[in-house]
Amino acid sequence: MTDLTEAVLDDGRPVVVKRGAGPRAAAAEAAGLRWLAAAAAVPVPEVHSCDDDRLVMDRVPAGRPSAAAAERFGRGLARLHAAGAPAFGAAPPDGPADAWIGLAPMANVPGDDWPSWYAAQRVLPYVRTAVDAGLLEAAPFERACSRFSVPDEPPARLHGDLWNGNVLWDGREAWLIDPAAHGGHRETDLAMLRLFGCPHLDRIVAAYDETAPLAEGWRDRIGMHQLFPLLVHTVLFGQSYAGQALAAARSLG
Repeated sequence: MTDLTEAVLDDGRPVVVKRGAGPRAAAAEAAGLRWLAAAAAVPVPEVHSCDDDRLVMDRVPAGRPSAAAAERFGRGLARLHAAGAPAFGAAPPDGPADAWIGLAPMANVPGDDWPSWYAAQRVLPYVRTAVDAGLLEAAPFERACSRFSVPDEPPARLHGDLWNGNVLWDGREAWLIDPAAHGGHRETDLAMLRLFGCPHLDRIVAAYDETAPLAEGWRDRIGMHQLFPLLVHTVLFGQSYAGQALAAARSLG
């Protein structure tokens, strides 16, 4: 989303007005926020209105992160994921299949098998774009895709773009904004949170693990889950992320 503006409603509530990054981006974000809110697990801004290219939602009060808020966030994130999704790649109800992650297009195409779905819908499309731009060679990523493996778990309700900038702290709670929400594997959200860092991350993960224990070996799978955001960043921002994406692919053997 782009073009962020603050405003005040007639009743005095502060809101944020945002314009979409592309066709139906505002609708995709609005549907994602409502889907996350329906889980009643982690605070998200209320959506007041949405049209073809503009979204109006509550403004999150500014505050400082705290260890207690981080622990609540970890427990809430576990409950959010447990709320589930109909399939890997499922879009939020009433959300468009052709969605966005930041400024990059993201297709929500449902699948039943996570490794093949992740390769086909979250890795290889961005590899092809990066190859066409002369940023990467395809072979290391194609080899990596053949090695994808995760514990058999039902599709989780993901935020989908869970980097530090999309976690806002109001002094008591952590809020989620700017989702690229879809059904996926719960480890993907946690891997993205680790990729770009987050205040009190160890407390977040510990509280998550206490609430919904992570499967054995989850740390070894972090690089695999980080391939998606690293490739998106390579497509959007160029060569500076290509090396990290290649390293993540090679880490799979």
